[in-house]
Amino acid sequence: METILEQQRRYHEERERLIKLMVDEYANRKPGEKEKIYSEHRLKYLLDLHHNATHKLKELYEDKDNERKAEVQALSGPNEFNEFYARLKQIKEFYKKHPNEISVPLSIEFDELTKSYSNNDEMSGLVEFTDEEGGGRYLDLNECYETYLNIRGIEKVDYITYLMTFDHVFDIPKERKNMEYKKYLESLNDYLYGYIVRIKPLLDIDAELAKLDADFQKQWANGTFPGWPKETESVLANTGAHLDLSAFSSWEELASLGLDRLKSALMALDLKCGGTLEERAQRLFSTKGKTHLDSSLIAKKTSGKFSAREQSRQKEIALLEAMLYRCVEFVSEQRSATKENVQRKQARTGGERDDSDAEASESENDEEDADDVPYNPKNLPLGWDGKPIPYWLYKLHGLNINYNCEICGNFTYKGPKAFQRHFAEWRHAHGMRCLGIPNTAHFANVTQIEDAITLWEKLKSQKQSERWIADQEEEFEDSLGNVVNRKTYEDLKRQGLL
Repeated sequence: METILEQQRRYHEERERLIKLMVDEYANRKPGEKEKIYSEHRLKYLLDLHHNATHKLKELYEDKDNERKAEVQALSGPNEFNEFYARLKQIKEFYKKHPNEISVPLSIEFDELTKSYSNNDEMSGLVEFTDEEGGGRYLDLNECYETYLNIRGIEKVDYITYLMTFDHVFDIPKERKNMEYKKYLESLNDYLYGYIVRIKPLLDIDAELAKLDADFQKQWANGTFPGWPKETESVLANTGAHLDLSAFSSWEELASLGLDRLKSALMALDLKCGGTLEERAQRLFSTKGKTHLDSSLIAKKTSGKFSAREQSRQKEIALLEAMLYRCVEFVSEQRSATKENVQRKQARTGGERDDSDAEASESENDEEDADDVPYNPKNLPLGWDGKPIPYWLYKLHGLNINYNCEICGNFTYKGPKAFQRHFAEWRHAHGMRCLGIPNTAHFANVTQIEDAITLWEKLKSQKQSERWIADQEEEFEDSLGNVVNRKTYEDLKRQGLL
């Protein structure tokens, strides 16, 4: 049996080794989304082991039963050598009784631990995703969507619209938020909670929901929670409005007032206000001219228990909505990616979807993302589906022809379309700016530096020759009417020959 000091030393070593493993795991980040999720789950596993070792070490240092204090006194007392040889004797006797017992050091245990959790096959058993979730990149709300469609009194929408608006529950009138709606919210929150735990294991979702509960209680008390305004019932809703029956000679005339007005008049008399239009009209007309009403017509007084129970039910539903709002904040990226993925799938034909499903079933890896390198021996460009385009399309667009531009730093452009477009792009404009040449239409299709400089010198000489020179082209007239240029006129003027 290990001594308390030895247990403390072992827990300290275990914590240090776990910290080293967590640092190594965090430093070697994986490029793929699925690998990142597995890496975070490994970090969460190591972090739990570290917390467990820390908790046990803390209990040993607290020394509630004073065993550690007694052991330290025995080792540091006047008979420390006797204590040492007594413990040595216990160790020898233990190995005499158990000759094949081998103490495995922590270094070997942690080597085996590293091999076990670094295996993605074993991690995939701990973290499972559906085919629709794509390894944690997308949401799978199909079941929740079907449940939503079966709720009575709620507008039916398509799946893409539902993906973008399933958290807009504040738009639903609270009269329609019944028990069926509550079950739908519970299933939706359960899925989002499990999904967040799987894709973000390092996030303390329980602590976030605990903070949410405190904020919700304040908003509910103030009546500021979205979709649940504070009820301010009017006098008409509480007591109704009296109706003068002397102007009516039959219940058919009362029926012309409508259900709502009859209900208000019945409530004013504390009568039962349910039933059809005819029943309400007959019930109200039967009270005409009577001072004592029939007890069978008087409505039963509702107790405050029902109101309190209804408020409690509404508060539970509102709390579920608050949890939904919070969970949606953590999956905003996956939500937009899910919308794009669904739109991309809907744009495919039936044959393309079948081919995609067949390839997915044949693939050993469930992920079909950009991290996978497709078989592309001819180095063809990738199409919208992430696969190489057909070779005939490759040649049709001239992508097999390469164009080099020395001005762009010997950059190679594939196809005439990309080559013509690059003259107006930043790379070519930067190269021309470095040469001190304006990127004008005169230099279209010029790719050599020497040709560009020669053309620029030629253009400058042409501009120089076309430039207007005042000394030579400005005309003056002397006293005899002779027309001379400016230079000749000034020379004659200085000589006094004008």
